[in-house]
Amino acid sequence: MSSTQNNNRIQVIDRAASLIDAIARYRDPVSLKILSAETGLHASTAHRILGSLIQNRLVERDPAGHYRLGLRLLQLGVRLHSNIDLRSVALPVMGRLRDELGESINLTIREGDEVVYIEKATPNRMMHVQQLVGARAPLHVTAVGKLMLGAAGDDAIRGYAQRTNLPAYTRNTINSLPRLLEECANSLKLGYALDNEEAEIDVGCIGVLLYDGSGNVAAGLSVSAPIDRRRRAWVDNMLDAGREISRQLGHHPPQ
Repeated sequence: MSSTQNNNRIQVIDRAASLIDAIARYRDPVSLKILSAETGLHASTAHRILGSLIQNRLVERDPAGHYRLGLRLLQLGVRLHSNIDLRSVALPVMGRLRDELGESINLTIREGDEVVYIEKATPNRMMHVQQLVGARAPLHVTAVGKLMLGAAGDDAIRGYAQRTNLPAYTRNTINSLPRLLEECANSLKLGYALDNEEAEIDVGCIGVLLYDGSGNVAAGLSVSAPIDRRRRAWVDNMLDAGREISRQLGHHPPQ
């Protein structure tokens, strides 16, 4: 290992990682004595780091005082696997949709009170809407976000409004609870939602939801375009694409 790589390492993180690796090598919960021997850490040092890992739910301690991997690691692993599968399923459909419409196609998931852009397909044209992978936006200002709120129900929408106060990002942002409740309900009933320059002036979107095999909302799919180029006729394209991706994710809507 180079000196630069050595300088970039953080000792406590390296030690925590070595403890997690050591626990993972054992099928059953493992004692502090064994972990100390496996990692070369003094027992008091290992005990202190394990305590922090337990607080962060990355490690659990059983009644006998032995250690095993925590539920949070499983949850993170499932989420990573799920998002990778989602991207691999969605990307071919997103590429085709981009070519059909000539505009940017976005794949988003919900994290708390925001949507997160996890994949995109952008057209080969000079002027197009650009959303960065990893970017975030409040639910109430995006097309897919309003659908996600609608799917969560009125009580969840009220809770969201109370937490966030529905800040206005443009003159078109919906920033009153009655209007948001109505918009979310209508959009969910139609199966698609619009962003009419609500997040950004001169940008319009059409969004649909993607569902998994359990019938839960898995993600959102949207097309973003300069508002003067957006067409209502694209709704059918978006609905078809949403159904196709959802079907590949194992969703079978009731007949």
